[in-house]
Amino acid sequence: MPSKVELIAYADRFGGSLPGLRALLDGPLSGLFGGVHVLPFYRPFDGADAGFDPQDHTEVDPRLGSWDDIAALGARYRVTADMIVNHVSTSSPPFLDWLARGQASPFAGMFLTFGTAFPGGATEETLTRLYRPRPGLPFTPVVLADGTRMLAWTTFTPQQADVDVRHPATRAYLLGVLDAMATARVTQVRLDAVGYAVKTPGTTSFMTPETFAFIGELTGWCHQRGLSVLVEVHAHYLHQVEVARQVDYVYDFALPPLVLFALTAGDGGPLLSWLRHRPANAVTVLDTHDGIGVIDVGQDAGTSRPGLLSPGQLSGLVEGIHASSGGTSRRATGAAAANVDLYQVNCTFYDALGRDDDRYLLARALQFWTPGIPQVYYVGLLAGSNDMDLLARTGVGRDVNRHRYTIAEIDADLARPVVQALRRLIRFRNGHPAFGGDLTCSGDASRIVMSWACDGEEAVLEADLMAGRGEVTWTDSGTRRRAPLASLPERRP
Repeated sequence: MPSKVELIAYADRFGGSLPGLRALLDGPLSGLFGGVHVLPFYRPFDGADAGFDPQDHTEVDPRLGSWDDIAALGARYRVTADMIVNHVSTSSPPFLDWLARGQASPFAGMFLTFGTAFPGGATEETLTRLYRPRPGLPFTPVVLADGTRMLAWTTFTPQQADVDVRHPATRAYLLGVLDAMATARVTQVRLDAVGYAVKTPGTTSFMTPETFAFIGELTGWCHQRGLSVLVEVHAHYLHQVEVARQVDYVYDFALPPLVLFALTAGDGGPLLSWLRHRPANAVTVLDTHDGIGVIDVGQDAGTSRPGLLSPGQLSGLVEGIHASSGGTSRRATGAAAANVDLYQVNCTFYDALGRDDDRYLLARALQFWTPGIPQVYYVGLLAGSNDMDLLARTGVGRDVNRHRYTIAEIDADLARPVVQALRRLIRFRNGHPAFGGDLTCSGDASRIVMSWACDGEEAVLEADLMAGRGEVTWTDSGTRRRAPLASLPERRP
C-alpha cells in the first residue's frame, strides 16, 4: 500500500497544545493522515524563531505538554520531530554558563566564535566566501563576564548561537536529543539547518564534503536508535540528489516552485523534466513553516551549474507570486520584513495561486501523484491566506504563513468547498492501491498526464495547465470511473 499523507503543524497554532493537536487528528481530521510532523515543541516554543532556537530540546515546553504526549501521538501516527543541529538559543543554560565562566565553563568550546573557527585569522576573501541565507557576515558580538569580547558565529539570527559539532559537549547534547526522541516513539528525525553545521575555513562552509560526512555520521546515530532521517536543505537541486543517496529521505523542495511555474506560466516542461530525474526517496511538500523556496530551482550560487528554471523564468515566477497575492507576499519577503531571507518568497500556497480553488486542487494533485511521502502544512490544509495582521504585529515575514487558528476558525474552514475537496483528494491518495505501484508521466508544455498502476489498478491524473483544472480516471472494483478533481467522491480507508 502507498504511504499515507502526513500533516505538518505547530501544536500551539493548530490545536493549542500537543493534546489539542492529537484531538484534531483523532477528531475532525480522523482518517486523513498517517503521520504528523510536529514543528518544534521544545522549550521555548515561542522564542526568536518559533521554536527553532531551543534552550534545550531534550525538554518539551510544559505549556504544550510532555514527552508522554509525543509518545501518545507516536502510538497512532508516524511522528517526525526536528533536531536543530546547527545552533541553540543564546538564552540556553550552556551558552549562559559560557558567558559567565568563560574558559572555566565545560561548554567553553561548544560555541563557535570567529577565533575558534579561524585560529589563524581570516582574509576578506575567506570571509566573503561564507554562505549565509541572510545579508552580512554570520557573527554577533558577545561580552563574557570578565569583559572579554568575542564574535559568536550566528548563521541565522543573533539569538541562535552556532555550535561546534566536533566538540564533546555538543555531541553529548545531540545524542541526548536523539535518545529522548527514540524513547518517546518518534519515528523520524528531521535534521534542521544541517547544511550549515560544519565550518571549514577557506570554503563556503555550506554543503561541503565535511558536511556530507557529518550527515552520514548523524544518520548512523539515528539508525542505531531505530529513527529514520529526513534532511532539510535548501540548495541547488543536485545537492538534494547527492544527499538522497546516503539518507532515508530528502525534501523535494524543487517541486513547489516548479508546480507554481507550471500553473502560472502554463508550462509544464521543467516539471516533467524534474519528474524524470528527481530522487524517489523524497518527502513532497508544496508549503511548510518556511517560505516558498526559489534557490532550489535556480542556478548554483557557487558554480555555473544551471538551475531547473532559467533566471528569467525564476524572476517571472517570483513576480507572478507577488501579483497573485495582491502584493502581500512582497510585503513579507526580503528587505520588506525583519527576517531577510535570500532564498524564498513568504506566501501561502493558496495566495500564490490567486486563491483559485481549481488551480489549488490541481497543485495538490500534482504533489500527491509525485512519488514520495506527501506532507500537507496545516495552513495549506485549510487553504489559508496570508496573515497580514500577524505580520504587522511581529514584522517577521514567514509569519504570513503561520496563522494561529482557533477551533472555531478550523471548523469554519473545514466546511469550505475547496477544503472539503482537498480532504476527499487526500483520502483518495491514501486509499487507492494504484499508488503502491509504478508511475509513468507524459505530456507537453500545457498538459501533463501522470498514471499510477499496480496489479491491474490505475489512478490517472490529467492536468490541463493552461485551464488550471484536472481530471482523474481510476479503477473501482473493476469499473473505470472519471471525475473532475473538485468532484472526486468520498473514499473511506
